[in-house]
Amino acid sequence: MITTVTLNASIDKAYHMDAPNRGGEVARVKRTVNSAGGKGLNVARIIKLLGGEVNVTGLQGGFNGQYLKALAREDGLLEDFFEIKGETRSCINILDPVFKSTEYLEAGPEVTLDEEERFKEFFKTAIQKSGVVTLSGSLPSGMSKSAYAHLIEEAKKAGKTVILDTSGEALEKSLGAGPDFIKPNKEEIEALTGLKMKNTEDLIEAACKLREKGALNVLISLGGDGAVLITEDQVYKMDPPSVAVKNTVGCGDSMVGALAYALDQGLGKKEALRFAGAVGAANAKEEKTGYVNAEELPGLIQRTKVRVIQ
Repeated sequence: MITTVTLNASIDKAYHMDAPNRGGEVARVKRTVNSAGGKGLNVARIIKLLGGEVNVTGLQGGFNGQYLKALAREDGLLEDFFEIKGETRSCINILDPVFKSTEYLEAGPEVTLDEEERFKEFFKTAIQKSGVVTLSGSLPSGMSKSAYAHLIEEAKKAGKTVILDTSGEALEKSLGAGPDFIKPNKEEIEALTGLKMKNTEDLIEAACKLREKGALNVLISLGGDGAVLITEDQVYKMDPPSVAVKNTVGCGDSMVGALAYALDQGLGKKEALRFAGAVGAANAKEEKTGYVNAEELPGLIQRTKVRVIQ
């Protein structure tokens, strides 16, 4: 089993528009799609679609929190959220024919120190049956920047494989806890190091420094250019298959879900990377966030190339 953790979950509202919005004018939404959102929920849906057993946990509160749990159950997900007093946030993604995707992301509820401490204890029980744990997304207001580090330490003590997908200070403060995989993108690497990544060599050098700080493996997602995986003894470059892109939102989460599933199934790092690249490409082909057509995966996997570059 895999447990996905979303500390800053949301009600994701996708607004499908016939025309781009103009400032100061009323805009009519053609179609609205609501879903249980937050990066960890996207990860969980992918794992479920791939046939994996997944449990979703994290923080939820208020009326939105109850709606979040209902939406998760509608997706067939086993949910085990910890309740807080604050109201779960909403996030809006406007999809139109000109600008494609425009996102409005609320900050999220304020989490008290007491709630954070009680969730840490709750977390130990929530992950007991899982071999792989994913930690995804931003931290809500009030939560300590070292919150992920504490969760990683507890998961590692319990013998779990941990995949961390966050950024900024939350990522920096988590490296020393020794996550098995981290998944920054190029922009997040630049923000973390303060350096411009001009080429693959720069990315590899930056990733090696992150490994020195404690991360065991660094998977850098590069959008349409694929990904680079830096391990203890090798560097892999993944080139994704060419697809007709409809929606790139959630592609990174799809890669995390696929990576978690592959590791849970016992695949090695190279094949896990290939599988993750194929699933990310499959997600980009779909209008719906966090969705893949499993029937297309064998062909996409065959067209996904992974090679050793160092």
